[in-house]
Amino acid sequence: MNCRKMMTTSIALLLSGLAATPVAAQQATMSADKLKAVITKYPDSLGAHRQFIEVFRKSIPNASFRNGDSVVSLLKDQYAQWAKRFPKSATVPFAIGEAYADVESPKAKPYLLKAVELNPKLAAAWKDLSIDADRWGDQDGSREYMGKASAADPSDPGYAFYYAMDFEHVDGQKWRTMLYDLAKRFPQNERGAQGLYWLGARSRDTAEKIKVYEQLRAAYPPAKFSWSAGGMEDLFSIYLKTDARKAAALAAALKGQEGWGTKDTLAGKIIATNTYLQQQQFREAADLLAGLKSPRYGRQQTFITLLKARAEHGMGNTKDAYNALAAIYAKDPTDDVRSELEVYGKAQGKDPQQIDKDIWQIKEQTIKPAPPFNLGLYTSSGTASLEDYKGKVVLLTFWFPGCGPCRGEFPHFQNVMDKFKGQEVAYIGINVSPDQDDYVLPFMKGTGYSFIPLRATDDWAAKVYKVRGEPTNFLIDQKGQLVFTDFRIDGSNERTLELMIRSVLDRK
Repeated sequence: MNCRKMMTTSIALLLSGLAATPVAAQQATMSADKLKAVITKYPDSLGAHRQFIEVFRKSIPNASFRNGDSVVSLLKDQYAQWAKRFPKSATVPFAIGEAYADVESPKAKPYLLKAVELNPKLAAAWKDLSIDADRWGDQDGSREYMGKASAADPSDPGYAFYYAMDFEHVDGQKWRTMLYDLAKRFPQNERGAQGLYWLGARSRDTAEKIKVYEQLRAAYPPAKFSWSAGGMEDLFSIYLKTDARKAAALAAALKGQEGWGTKDTLAGKIIATNTYLQQQQFREAADLLAGLKSPRYGRQQTFITLLKARAEHGMGNTKDAYNALAAIYAKDPTDDVRSELEVYGKAQGKDPQQIDKDIWQIKEQTIKPAPPFNLGLYTSSGTASLEDYKGKVVLLTFWFPGCGPCRGEFPHFQNVMDKFKGQEVAYIGINVSPDQDDYVLPFMKGTGYSFIPLRATDDWAAKVYKVRGEPTNFLIDQKGQLVFTDFRIDGSNERTLELMIRSVLDRK
């Protein structure tokens, strides 16, 4: 999903606050002029302000997120008048600051700061400041602001959740402690389940993942909490590989829930397959696996392909086993697939170099030239083109400062890129939102990320690279060819990106 759509809160949805005002019923159908009169009488009615801004935005032809900054700016003079007339009202600067924040505009900050100066207990303003600071690359400031939001409204689990998540990359132990505490404090809230979910999902330790997901299931019934339901999908995949009987028990317990209808059958077949393989009944294992439908999730697909390869190898069909794993490794390289690939390769007299050649033969069927570009640099008045990076492996990401998933992926990209310092690898980030240009250089300075930031027009990425949402990532070889496309990297698969880059660097 496009993270711009995920991250943007519709002003219309914020109108729930309107009901708290004494004129809520009348405001629902009021014109902008009538709402201005209401605000003049009730300047602290946040619902009235939100309704006024929404009505105003709808009155602008072809108004959209892309030009949201310009639309909100048309209200600047009006809000300057109200600020002068109602100098003690925190709601006035917050209303326009929130409107700017909703369209991820760099202009939000001074209004939000004025709002919390007038009312330090205005938690929503602290929250918007936190998100804005993250776009500026001020991660310490972002964490501090979210802490103030949580302190201003300790009953809100959303603020507590985001404050805890701000510690993930700076203090892992504190991050864990805060998420466990969140679950204790809010046992009936989806945010508590969300915290445990991310704790399990982002752990790199299988035993910890199982422990957290089992706690998630016990504390937050999957039938009631969507984040718990998502966690059970991950737990099932882990159980399939580590203890298929537990996977079967989990699937049986959740069978009545959406998406679990045939998982018990899958787990049962994996149990039987493991038994056949242990007893060296390879034909029986192969026949059983041949009837399995491909699961939705890539990790389950890879695991089942590994089992099929073991059965084929056991029957003497080592070439088939090898080819199946080589096809997977060519798209999604992992250490476990490579390990078994080398076993089957060695059985055919293939050394690691020959295995690499075989993998590249598969990849060459999908490799194609990367679309050329010549885009402006943020660091100077010059430009940079794809041609400038010939001879280097290029990690290319399409992003924009307001993209939360992009910002979440950057630490993992940087961890990998740090392993290739001094080597012929370039790291480029193309910002797809010119309206957020002001954020880019401060973001780079504040975070210390090493990618080269380039600017693009609004629709360039979609037209040239067929980008449909951000982040979208590509790995380009030394000849300017797309080798790996449309992949995502997080804490669980940094190694995959490392293997991707290494395979391209080492290609002969």
